[in-house]
Amino acid sequence: MSDVSEIRMQVMWNRLISVVEEQALTLLRTAFSTSVRESGDLSAGVFNPRGEMLAQAVTGTPGHVNTMAEAVLHFMNEIPREEMFKGDTYVTNDPWLGTGHLHDITMVSPSFLNGELVGFFACTAHVVDVGGRGFGADGKSVYEEGIQIPIMKFAERGKVSLDLVKMLRANVREPNQVVGDFYSLAACNEVGHRRLVDMMGDVGIETLDDLGEFIFSRTRDAMLKRIAALPNGAWSNELRTDGYDNPVKLAVTLSIADDYVNVDFSGTDPMSRWGINVPIIYSKAYACYALKCVVAPEIPNNAASLALFTVSSPVNILNAERPSPVSLRHVLGHMVPDLVLGALAKALPGQILAEGAGALWNIHISARPAAGRQGRRAEVLMFNSGGMGGRPSLDGLSSTAFPSGVHTMPIEATEHTGPIVIWRKELRPDSGGDGEFRGGLGQILEIAAMEGHEFDFSAMFDRVSNPAKGRDGGKDGAAGVVKLDDGTVMRPKGWQHVPAGRRLILELPGGGGYGDPARRSAEARAQDLSKGYVSEKSK
Repeated sequence: MSDVSEIRMQVMWNRLISVVEEQALTLLRTAFSTSVRESGDLSAGVFNPRGEMLAQAVTGTPGHVNTMAEAVLHFMNEIPREEMFKGDTYVTNDPWLGTGHLHDITMVSPSFLNGELVGFFACTAHVVDVGGRGFGADGKSVYEEGIQIPIMKFAERGKVSLDLVKMLRANVREPNQVVGDFYSLAACNEVGHRRLVDMMGDVGIETLDDLGEFIFSRTRDAMLKRIAALPNGAWSNELRTDGYDNPVKLAVTLSIADDYVNVDFSGTDPMSRWGINVPIIYSKAYACYALKCVVAPEIPNNAASLALFTVSSPVNILNAERPSPVSLRHVLGHMVPDLVLGALAKALPGQILAEGAGALWNIHISARPAAGRQGRRAEVLMFNSGGMGGRPSLDGLSSTAFPSGVHTMPIEATEHTGPIVIWRKELRPDSGGDGEFRGGLGQILEIAAMEGHEFDFSAMFDRVSNPAKGRDGGKDGAAGVVKLDDGTVMRPKGWQHVPAGRRLILELPGGGGYGDPARRSAEARAQDLSKGYVSEKSK
């Protein structure tokens, strides 16, 4: 390929990325749910006619992006090419074919140019409610967790299936928000299609074949060089999590060869009877993300880069079979990066950050008027983050959503959705593990219903009994705490009640420290104290 041709391909590649970024921004700007609109709990991407991901939007989460990369093939297997038409949009929330639980909606739309299929656009988003028991771990099977939508057509030739819309409205608690998000997802793909057709017209191409080959060949060559530079061998790691009513052991063996990296979850505990099980599509998404963060963070994420990471596992809690309950698959799924990075730290000593809070401290609040009172009912979803682990040369980031990458919801946006008040939201002093590089801090939240209201909440928390471990001599981060303002200790998982007049207090876990605390500089310790990151009593 000549230099001019290569430059032209690179320009088209960059423009393709701008197409999917506009696709994602359409979803952000039109979504009804705060989890999408405020936190960016979504993904968007463009695929070739074979269902291989060419490019993804930067906006979004690894769990959504990397499951979406595999999900499009499931859509193609279910809907034959001869049944695909211009203006179609397909949908599912099947946990094993989509993103791991029912609350995530995946939509795929074929893109046609001059009557020929040139690619697909796909997107995902977390909706506020899918019926059933609600967002929580209390279900005993997926059938209790909400409405299941098999791979089917949301729209055919531009005409929306009103029967599906009626079914949705009859099965969810927030029908306007949920149906609104369905239309936002469809619009997201439509904008991507329009911009792609415009781009192809501008540059004078009728297929994405040559561009796709350029993208995949460059990506694969770059990834192979990075993997070849890693030490060959196998390393294992275990991580203990809180589980639901009993601790859960996660185990991994990481095998590195010249041209691939395999992650095997053998030794992990069996499936749970509670909704903390993880379909393998989600475990794989976060295992690949952890590897890519270390091996090749700046190489684009697409089908070629993901293909060099393989995942294997017997049936267990990280490879859960249908119809196991999976509503909170993100809790253990978000622990997978720390699990994998712990093994990688043995292969690459001195290069891997300490463990962090891992799982988001999501909370779903179902607020209602207290007995005998008038008021508002609402379903409110909040995303909150603990601290990241200390790094080999830097302190850990405080209250940062690693590995999910979602944004923290503004208090004002959360309070607008229902009759609740966030009385307190601040960094939690002394929660980051001590070390040469301190772990990131968690945060403290204090939540109450408005006067005359009460609420139930679904706890989805971890690192309460098993805090983040430090690395290379660093101290562990502080464990999380869930309690009421009168001192009543609440469970870290499951639906629970907060009476009118009481406040729920969440103290989020901190990240582990990195390196020997004796090597932390006096200047850094003075700054910790002056900024309130540590208290006088812990000096």
